[in-house]
Amino acid sequence: MSTARAVLWDMDGTLIDSEEFHWISWRDTMAKEGIPITRKLFLSSFGQRNDSIVPRWLGAASTPERVEKISRAKEELYRDLIRKHGMSPLPGVSDWVRRLHEEGWLQAIASAAPRPNIEVVLESLKAAHCFQAIVSAEDVHKGKPDPEVYLMAASQLGTSPKRSIVVEDAVAGVEAARAAGMRSIGVSRNGKHLAADLVVQSLDLLNSDAFERLLQSSSSVAKSC
Repeated sequence: MSTARAVLWDMDGTLIDSEEFHWISWRDTMAKEGIPITRKLFLSSFGQRNDSIVPRWLGAASTPERVEKISRAKEELYRDLIRKHGMSPLPGVSDWVRRLHEEGWLQAIASAAPRPNIEVVLESLKAAHCFQAIVSAEDVHKGKPDPEVYLMAASQLGTSPKRSIVVEDAVAGVEAARAAGMRSIGVSRNGKHLAADLVVQSLDLLNSDAFERLLQSSSSVAKSC
């Protein structure tokens, strides 16, 4: 059994605040389809897979071909926005990704986003060299809260669930981590309840030994700091 330590990162809302670019991309793409969406409707679906979002918005007009066409157009627009305007990491992200890399932790992105989106974000953050694996929407059959994405990420890194820590901002993502048998750090920027093993408002508030202590801890009781 591998003794390697791993950190498995969600991307949207955890590594980056991508909400605005996703909103603009969905709003403009759906408007071209003659289906205006509200920000509230967008937020209710944020973080889910496109193949579950778009059919609900299209209703009876949904076909696999149209869902694929809309998804492709939206993601191309999203990537164009990142290339044009750049993408900044959330507070504490850059320091932790670099520090974990230097300390020998393996790191992976485990996200519901398409792989090209993850790649353009890592390019913008200049952090691709710190990650040894990427698991994207194309790689899994079930989205979070199913644990598939995190189990696959750990497998690709060659580490065990018990040696893996998930960093998440969503309830479904924390549930996925728990179902995978992994410890989790929840990032709750807006104060929402996350049943993670450790919850912070921002990653720059984590103690310097937070990851190591969490890995060593035998307690799974959620706590806040």
